[in-house]
Amino acid sequence: MSEVLQQLLAGLPLTIQLTAISLAAGFVLAAVVFGATNSSVPPLRWLALLHIELFRGTPLLLQIFLIYYGLGQIPLLRHSVLWPFLREPYWCAIVALALNTSAYTAEIIRGAIQAVPQGEIEAARACGMSGLILRRRIIWPIALRQGLPVYGSEVIQMIKATSLASIVTLNEVTGITYKLVSSTYRVVEIFAVAGAIYLALNFLVSAGFMLIERSLHAHLAHRRA
Repeated sequence: MSEVLQQLLAGLPLTIQLTAISLAAGFVLAAVVFGATNSSVPPLRWLALLHIELFRGTPLLLQIFLIYYGLGQIPLLRHSVLWPFLREPYWCAIVALALNTSAYTAEIIRGAIQAVPQGEIEAARACGMSGLILRRRIIWPIALRQGLPVYGSEVIQMIKATSLASIVTLNEVTGITYKLVSSTYRVVEIFAVAGAIYLALNFLVSAGFMLIERSLHAHLAHRRA
């Protein structure tokens, strides 16, 4: 078991890397998509809603297959400057993961902002706040507290979703797991160790989000005291 653990831990940096880059790119794209959903230009709004429904309504596995195998079928793309990146399994996995999480994150942002009490906004406007100041002091802090628990679940989901990158030959934790199982046939022990690695990683992420939540709600605890 200790030997298996050492071999599987070799894939952990790639798992963390895939998660971090996909979440960062997905969050930026989600902010753009959310902004487009509130656009006064109908085509932009329709495209944003289509993006959300498309990537939330289809399996991530199918999205990875379409990006990895399907993009190479487009002649224009094969002769573009993007092809040196998109022909690599690493970047195809990141594109698929980022697009998938962007759809869910855009909905998380929408729900968090809608959860901001209207009375708080009206009170801030009565005090003379508007525009960026209103967003920075009232809307965004409250939305952050409302949306952080849900986004924490999305981060955990993305960590687990990186296991699908193994189907495009990436040697993250699950990819190494499959190779060890196929060579040793020790199915139970190897998958148990792999599950323990994901469990430990997600526990750390969950604990980190709990600490952030506690710090964001510290002022509320002082009020109740």
